[in-house]
Amino acid sequence: MTLLLLVLILAAMAMAYHAGRKRAVAVAGGPARINQLHSLPGYYGYYVALWVGIPALLLLLAWTGLQDRVVTGLMVAELPAELTADMSPGRVGLMVNDIKNLATGNITSGNVTPEIRAAADRYQRLSETANLARWLLIGAVLIAGLTFAWRQVSPALRARNRVEGTVMVILILCSSIAILTTLGIVLSVLFESLRFFQMVPWTEFFFGTLWSPQIALRADQVAAAGAFGAIPLFTGTLLISAIAMVVAVPVGLFSAIYLAEYAPRAVRAWAKPVLEVLAGIPTVVYGFFAALTVAPLIRGWGEAIGLDVASESALAAGLVMGIMIIPFVSSLSDDVINAVPQSLRDGSYALGATQSETIRRVIFPAALPGIVGGVLLAVSRAIGETMIVVMAAGLAANLTANPLDSVTTVTVQIVTLLTGDQEFDSAKTLAAFALGLTLFAVTLTLNVIALHIVRKYREQYE
Repeated sequence: MTLLLLVLILAAMAMAYHAGRKRAVAVAGGPARINQLHSLPGYYGYYVALWVGIPALLLLLAWTGLQDRVVTGLMVAELPAELTADMSPGRVGLMVNDIKNLATGNITSGNVTPEIRAAADRYQRLSETANLARWLLIGAVLIAGLTFAWRQVSPALRARNRVEGTVMVILILCSSIAILTTLGIVLSVLFESLRFFQMVPWTEFFFGTLWSPQIALRADQVAAAGAFGAIPLFTGTLLISAIAMVVAVPVGLFSAIYLAEYAPRAVRAWAKPVLEVLAGIPTVVYGFFAALTVAPLIRGWGEAIGLDVASESALAAGLVMGIMIIPFVSSLSDDVINAVPQSLRDGSYALGATQSETIRRVIFPAALPGIVGGVLLAVSRAIGETMIVVMAAGLAANLTANPLDSVTTVTVQIVTLLTGDQEFDSAKTLAAFALGLTLFAVTLTLNVIALHIVRKYREQYE
């Protein structure tokens, strides 16, 4: 429905452009007198199209964001008081989710009572009414925008100035989206993390060595008391990421040096695309490869020499993750090495240096800032990987430095804690936000350190 409305608005903007352009030519007295216009006829077309499209797009965006919230609020307000009297906000949210699933034909998590059925019918009727109102209102806005802009078209209208000013505002808003999105993510994670630390002491979270977040969600539910020591999670994350980087950095860097400095042009033409194919393989495929091929192979080799290797080990996950990350290091390093000015190579050769000496003493130091950036990107990719760890390393939060044992990572636990319908008022669910905030802080620290290193070498070689 929303996509169809978007196509309709874009089509209306296209027609408004042609109508506005013809209108400008007509008010000027014909094609021979368009010099009477302040701007070219195309700007008048853009002016009309913007007046037709921007208000309708803003209305569509606001309506799409608010419709479900308003409809849900109206539906909840009509629920019987005895139905929600003894329910917590989390339980009410789960019931509302069941009502929406029932209204849309999806599976519900509980029994469908007559009250739930009646609420689902009300939700469906309100949604249909809201959709009809959206169509009518957007159509009225399109017609109103076209009428207003059509009357504004005249030879004295500064169409170019207004169009360029509007485009400038749009560019500023688009450039602000990334900043506002980052700020919103940080604040949302921060506030939920503060709620978690009100339930669980921060000393237990940062210094505890036992992770077992299975706690009782209701008073009548039997469960463990729960333990939220995050050290095993970060240890597993660092262990797997370190194994991956030990594989990816040397292989990726050496392959980049070969492709950039030693490989013939014909070899480079097919070798680099083949290497970059690894970056396009879905991570779930890597997970299957790690779980069905690499992990049994490592376990077999370990048993052959008398080592006790877990069926799901950090070594298997790290090796496969390193293979996955090779294209990030290799491709970025290759581009950076090729960007080193040829004059540096020529000067080194003129002083009698060999090719290997030129690479080690001139090219590599000059390209080091970009290489550090590529390695940092690879580290971030390794820390954020989930599927390979789930399938090859398991879910056990073991505090160990042995790569042959089963471990888990922060991202895997975040996914596990937030899977399914959850009540966001328990320490178990809020722990995911605390993990995310800590991971964000660690990544930010790595970025600051890397930027410091890059800046230091740039000052030396620029």
